[in-house]
Amino acid sequence: MNLTLEYPRSPNEKMAGLAHIPRMIDKARAAHQNTLGEYIFPCPLDEMLLEFVGVDFKEFSKISQSENDAGVAAWVKEKCRHQNAESLEKINEALLNKKPDDPKSWEKFKKIRDGINSSRTDINTWVGLIDLEEGRC
Repeated sequence: MNLTLEYPRSPNEKMAGLAHIPRMIDKARAAHQNTLGEYIFPCPLDEMLLEFVGVDFKEFSKISQSENDAGVAAWVKEKCRHQNAESLEKINEALLNKKPDDPKSWEKFKKIRDGINSSRTDINTWVGLIDLEEGRC
């Protein structure tokens, strides 16, 4: 995947019951190919999810290179076998609803959002901002 030419999948997309996994796969593959562009891997959302799954970004990157999406999904399911549905729902909510957590982050967030579309004051989460930036909302 070349993220200098196309966007990664939305953080809203799920795989193995978890939001953001498909996006992380895209970023891991792009990082491996040196085509990450301006994207960050691992970003703070990636780190939240990696901690939940119980792996580091190097291990996730390695499996993302050696497996197709179905293989990565099976691997993630195996890693999360000890998690129940409630835990999966909680991490999804935490990821999808994460907002800037201090005044400096809010200022950065608003500057980016307002630079894209100042009328979209309804966008107040990082995932919302990502989808706005990438033209999905």
